[in-house]
Amino acid sequence: MKLVVLGREDLDELESWVAELFAGVENKDLPQNRWDGVQPYSDKEVMTQVFAKPVMDTRLLDIYFPFLDEENMYETRPSRYISHLIGHEGPGSILAYIKAKGWANGLSAGAMPVCPGAAFFTVSVRLTEDGLKEYKEIVKVIFQYISLIKENPPQKWIFDETKGMAEVDFKFQQKSRASSFTSQLSSVMQQPLPREWLLSGTQLLRRFDLEEITKALSYLRADNYRLTLVSQNFPGDWDKKERWYGTEYKAQPIEPEFEADVKEALATTSKDRIPDLHLPHRNEFIPTKLTVDKRDVAEPMKAPKLIRDDEMVRTWWKKDDRFWVPKGNVYIYLRSPLIKTTPANEIRSNLYCELVKDALVEYSYDAEIAGLYYSLGSYSLGIDIDLSGYSDKMSVLLEKVLVSMRDLEVKPDRFNIVKERQLRGMRNFQFQQPYRQVGDYTRWLNSERARINEQYLAEIGPITPEDVANFYPQLLRQCHIEFLAHGNIYKEDALRMSSLVESTLKPRKLPSSLWQIRRSLVIPPGSDFTYQKTLGDPANVNHCIEYYLFVGDQKDRVLRAKLLLLAQMTDEIGFDQLRTKEQLGYVVFTGTKLMATTMGYRVIIQSERPPEYLEERINAFLAMFATKLEEMTQDEFESHKKSLINKRLEKIKNLDQESERFWNHISSEYFDFLQNEHDANHIRPLVKKDLIDFFNQYIHPTSPTRAKLAVHMVAQSSPKAVAGSMSAVEQKEKVISLLGKYLTSIGADVDIESLTKRFELVDVSGGDQSAIMQAVSTYLTEDAGVPADQAAQVIEQGQQLLGTVLPSLGIEIQQQPVADGDALPEAPEVKPTTFIDDVYLYKAQLALTAGPTPVTELRDFEETGPKL
Repeated sequence: MKLVVLGREDLDELESWVAELFAGVENKDLPQNRWDGVQPYSDKEVMTQVFAKPVMDTRLLDIYFPFLDEENMYETRPSRYISHLIGHEGPGSILAYIKAKGWANGLSAGAMPVCPGAAFFTVSVRLTEDGLKEYKEIVKVIFQYISLIKENPPQKWIFDETKGMAEVDFKFQQKSRASSFTSQLSSVMQQPLPREWLLSGTQLLRRFDLEEITKALSYLRADNYRLTLVSQNFPGDWDKKERWYGTEYKAQPIEPEFEADVKEALATTSKDRIPDLHLPHRNEFIPTKLTVDKRDVAEPMKAPKLIRDDEMVRTWWKKDDRFWVPKGNVYIYLRSPLIKTTPANEIRSNLYCELVKDALVEYSYDAEIAGLYYSLGSYSLGIDIDLSGYSDKMSVLLEKVLVSMRDLEVKPDRFNIVKERQLRGMRNFQFQQPYRQVGDYTRWLNSERARINEQYLAEIGPITPEDVANFYPQLLRQCHIEFLAHGNIYKEDALRMSSLVESTLKPRKLPSSLWQIRRSLVIPPGSDFTYQKTLGDPANVNHCIEYYLFVGDQKDRVLRAKLLLLAQMTDEIGFDQLRTKEQLGYVVFTGTKLMATTMGYRVIIQSERPPEYLEERINAFLAMFATKLEEMTQDEFESHKKSLINKRLEKIKNLDQESERFWNHISSEYFDFLQNEHDANHIRPLVKKDLIDFFNQYIHPTSPTRAKLAVHMVAQSSPKAVAGSMSAVEQKEKVISLLGKYLTSIGADVDIESLTKRFELVDVSGGDQSAIMQAVSTYLTEDAGVPADQAAQVIEQGQQLLGTVLPSLGIEIQQQPVADGDALPEAPEVKPTTFIDDVYLYKAQLALTAGPTPVTELRDFEETGPKL
């Protein structure tokens, strides 16, 4: 057993807790279970191909090679060398070739441990429509590239490049959340690493071993693999259904002719191999300047400086004075009024950005593996260009991106692939979980100009390559450039890079009078609106609600402080009441929601219960919380305030977090760089009466002045419909099996036969959750010998699991009777809602807010002190 403990207490106290809580765990010195020499595939499974039909419109080709176990190869990790070459995206790579053919959009490769003693090496390809038809050709290309790797002895310079970047990344890795770090470390400790390598063991490469790489390559054979092809349409004659999830699939041996072609591909030499395939060249993006000019700073600056501000460019800059790493972040915003004018223009802009990225894949991949990244995207008010990573060669990458944007050739074949990918993404949106969709509709109903997925889906079809080729020069012809440079970047470099944007794109100035103004809608006091949307996935049984209460303007600091404190107070109690006690659904969230210029309080629940019922339970929860707020002690109130203030003033953990915070304040157009400090200052003087008055005005379900908007995502299906022809016996078998897997995952010994006997008299198909959990409890305490207190904890977690599992099997959960003292809080009577049938008319009747304006004069940010 391995244990990592995280806490604010000192080491002595933490150690005493560990001794107290874990001293009773007996060390039986049992050897690790291992499966050395056991193949993960049986003879019937290797050399087969499986065709599976997904829910979403996805096309994937996966090749699985049974592979060696690298657990004890922590110094060499031979799979890293192989995956670096097979997964390479630069010139000469597999991806470069099959992408040029129009067969693929992406490729990844790497080792996948299965259990101690066994692993897979996988190659995964994201296919185009043409690639789906040519999947056998793609497999042959992959095996030709494997033959290329095997033909050349492992190259030490390739290993050294990978090793060197791993060392640089480890040395300058950014601080992460302590909880994530401890969780990861406890997993790493299970590996047979020297104690002094626990932090670096999984990240660093220490030794080049030609023999181990050669041995690892020997597993990539033409008689040692299995293919999986995922597609909604191919081959179309799936003849089986997976037992638990009902996935349609077909499995068959690889045809002898195809098998022979693969063997021939693996046997190719430089004379008959595809000439476009070759090993990668040396990476010119590997950083060489990793020094940082660290200086003593009394206090880090809390905001960037404004070092250029004219009609063409506004340049913000801050030299890192907190983390002292050789990294930087550059954010660029090309403000243009053209994008938001029509949905078609938004799509043209997005396709343009995707085509630029598509054209840059081979070039930018070297930068990416050298720790230098870029992103390009189209947003409501313009084009975003972001760069991050080692600052040494950042300007080189920026110039290449800008030139590619300026000189893009819209090739019809690549346009069709990119457009189809975008179209597929839009269609797949309706198959996402409802809680991932509902926010888009809430934002749409709170904004003057926001749009939703179906509006884009209706417009993308007619767009042609000529449309994008004619559109993007207009987009770049006139714009305003907002620029932020932060990190190991000097002022002169920041000015030089912002000037590079201007000189490369050569736009005309965009007067501020033409800048688009972001505005939110004002939901009037006393109003109650509901918008209903039927979900697109016919098999989804889960409904969803986002219950939004409008509060006011983001710039109102007192109102904002009260809203933040309310969110802090209801966070834990909301989860406990709505999810744990009432078991309304696995997804429950309460908190604040920010629009462009306004803010409010929201509750999100995803559940098999109808949205009307969920809304009633939210009303009941809010009414209950009103009583708890009235009864809250002064100590409890002050504790909430202290906790919230600590969160607002929590130290920034890394450079990226600080950069992102700066850019969020710039792009919001409020430039409220000291927002967290202002929040804390306005939270401190709040008293309980302030919160009670705020709650009664803006939140309480019976308030005559509150403004509410509810979005109901309504499922087409139901648990009964999902069950279909599934018998009660099959439902019971699946529930028992899933419970057995759950108990095994938490370390309990599971005897399925004994567990099954405990379910003989349980009405599983009737949704008797109480009887199900009683059967599990009896099994744990009487059959498995688990102490009662531990079994109670398992049962509590298991109830939440059942809330998701039972509906997925078509079982409606019985409403559990409650004891007198545990009755559900009563929902108050509320005014009737107004259903939104015509969104245009709904928006037309609402007022608009003012647009965002700086909370501080921008000239206050101009640099006046000495250069850092």
